[in-house]
Amino acid sequence: MLHMENQGSWGWGWSRGRAFRSSRLPDPTRHPNSQGHCPRPPSSSSCPEALGWTPQPELRSLKTCWVALATCWPSLGPAPPPWSRRGSGGLPGRGGEVSACSFQPAQSQGRQGAEQGREEKGCWQGLRMDPLADTLQRLREAFSAGRTRSPEFRAAQLKGLGRFLQENKQLLQEALAQDLHKSTFESEVSEIHISQSEIDLALRNLRSWMKDEKVPKNLATQLDSAFIRKEPFGLVLIIAPWNYPVNLTLVPLVGALAAGNCVVLKPSEFSRSTEKVLAEVLPRYLDQSCFAVVLGGPQETGQLLEHKFDYIFFTGSPRVGRIVMTAAAKHLTPVTLELGGKNPCYVDDDCDPQTVANRVAWFRYFNCGQTCVAPDYVLCSPHTRERLLPALQSAITRFYGEDPRRSPSLGRVVSDKHFRRLRGLLGCGRVAIGGQSDEDERYIAPTVLVDVQETEPVMQEEIFGPILPIVNVGSLDEAIDFINRREKPLALYAFSRSSQVVKRVLAQTSSGGFCGNDGFMHMTLASLPFGGVGASGMGSYHGKFSFDTFSHHRACLLRRPGLEKIYSIRYPPYSPRNLRMLLVAMEARSCSCTLL
Repeated sequence: MLHMENQGSWGWGWSRGRAFRSSRLPDPTRHPNSQGHCPRPPSSSSCPEALGWTPQPELRSLKTCWVALATCWPSLGPAPPPWSRRGSGGLPGRGGEVSACSFQPAQSQGRQGAEQGREEKGCWQGLRMDPLADTLQRLREAFSAGRTRSPEFRAAQLKGLGRFLQENKQLLQEALAQDLHKSTFESEVSEIHISQSEIDLALRNLRSWMKDEKVPKNLATQLDSAFIRKEPFGLVLIIAPWNYPVNLTLVPLVGALAAGNCVVLKPSEFSRSTEKVLAEVLPRYLDQSCFAVVLGGPQETGQLLEHKFDYIFFTGSPRVGRIVMTAAAKHLTPVTLELGGKNPCYVDDDCDPQTVANRVAWFRYFNCGQTCVAPDYVLCSPHTRERLLPALQSAITRFYGEDPRRSPSLGRVVSDKHFRRLRGLLGCGRVAIGGQSDEDERYIAPTVLVDVQETEPVMQEEIFGPILPIVNVGSLDEAIDFINRREKPLALYAFSRSSQVVKRVLAQTSSGGFCGNDGFMHMTLASLPFGGVGASGMGSYHGKFSFDTFSHHRACLLRRPGLEKIYSIRYPPYSPRNLRMLLVAMEARSCSCTLL
């Protein structure tokens, strides 16, 4: 094992063929021998060229390349040179570098240098060192060894995930408050409780989900065993967003672990406090031979996507979703894309405006409007709008007080970039309620816009903030036509006292999910799949749907080696009689009879 000396910075070490993170960087003057270390030879120098090696331009720090360097160290003779000891952290440090490092021999000087170059050339020439590739290889080896297959191992990982939530609940709540000013109520309801419920459901049903699923057979297969086996894909990548950084990270992780996969987790860099907890605390509760956390921004994520995975699960914007899908297509990797879009909310004339306002205001301004299934705009008649506006004002005041800025129940915009984007949208239409903002706090008051045109920016992009436009329509038919002219949304809502109106909206539109007379409560049911359609995404999860998403459904048929006379009607020379018999036997129907 390499000795680690304190250099006052985070780095990487190497032990038993594995990378590990250490708060100490190794001292380049020492490397292992029979005594455990050896001093730097007098002929060594602090510059890499003196050893006959030239770092390539992409070599950014010792920390990035130390893991790969350690694997070849014993064969090098003298210790490696002390390149910059305080570079920007390698994967998976803060904004971690994912770039590989290349080494090539420098021009040797004289006979001794030439002999040294030839001796070391076999280890070093053309060698590319990539800590991320090493991590992925380690996870693949664990999966290939069958480590994740047993129900006992899967249950142990799920239980570890549950302990992580229980033992770090306050830490997570504090992180969510720092990232999003999220209240304890919202953190418990939308993040921690939902995640824990998914874990509990998976633990209760794991063995039944894993069982082979028997299927109906036809006459030709009556003596066979036919079933569907749920197999893990292998190495899966989960890329999580920042708006619900616990829920939208752990819920898909539950499905991936329950299905028996090895997992690489990429949390969002925008929710920094939660990202830190997930990176530093969560791995302690899981088997790290089968699980890894990778940190970084768009550049590091792009480099991560260059590697081959067996499945990719992405939650985020449609724009980034296209990038993920393009990268996956290079390896023919299947994907689930949980995207977003502009979710319509139709409000019928036949409604109680205060009830509608209470429910719409709650799920529009929940988490400061940063919810992928929140209503992005309201469709209603001018008459209903005039009734709805005072009711919305009343609901906002009761929820958040006269000065919402001081309310502990109202969140904040996640970043300066998003704040500036949202503030620009306040210029669309006319502000009827709210509109105040404070850049220092990234605060935007709960806002309602009226007189909004379909061509304005607020109606062209997903808002993802505490802004609610109201668009006038003359009738239900016009509202349905307005919805159907646009991309299919992730969620759609309809409010009316008339069940016929609600059912008509449901029947004549398409969306990932639908809720009548309420908002996003369909997401609280693990018995319902959650996912988009068209531009709002593909695939679904929650509950058993998560297990199925991360499982390959393998079609299996087991046949006895004997009874050849029965099966010989398939073989040439063909005859009309055999054809008729075979077609009857192959007819798709459930048959309980046997030939015995």
